Amino acid sequence: MSFRLGLTGGIGMGKTTTARLFADRGHPVWDADAAVHRLYAPGGAAVGPVHAAFPAALADGAIDRAALKAALAVDPQALARLESIVHPLVAADRAAFVARHADAALVVLDIPLLFETGADALMDGTAVVSAPPDIQRARVLARPGMTADMLDLILSRQMPDAAKRARATWVIPTDTPARAGAAVDAIRAEILGQADA
Repeated sequence: MSFRLGLTGGIGMGKTTTARLFADRGHPVWDADAAVHRLYAPGGAAVGPVHAAFPAALADGAIDRAALKAALAVDPQALARLESIVHPLVAADRAAFVARHADAALVVLDIPLLFETGADALMDGTAVVSAPPDIQRARVLARPGMTADMLDLILSRQMPDAAKRARATWVIPTDTPARAGAAVDAIRAEILGQADA
């Protein structure tokens, strides 16, 4: 049975890079965002039910994320409806991934809303990536099309970094690549040491 490590962190905290560090060390990594993209793609399990709930969101046999976002913007109840469709499908995708990698000592589950959705209860441990606010802002504002107002809105919808760090089993500092790599290796050693015990 694999150790299920839930990996999370706010925007610009270095979660994608940290997930790659685990993958580069040979651990299977499941990405919640990638799972949603698969579910929304042509033939994806979410296409039919999301199209039924949001008819304008279908384009070329797939869910058009921009059209879906527009539909969510005009209806305060729409997000809850969408989540009731998509969250169970994402959970099933995650469970199938874990089952496929049952022989792996450690499986990393990259979940942006790990604590917000209660998925942390399904993990054997949790790791939060964290960087100082000035580094976080600089990283995000360097992204094409991102503005300070957009970032502030995103941050207002995410659990604060301090709250995530307080709930996590481990905190991975991502202010420098060396510190992130060292933290990943320390977590692996602790988990794999437990697995060998």
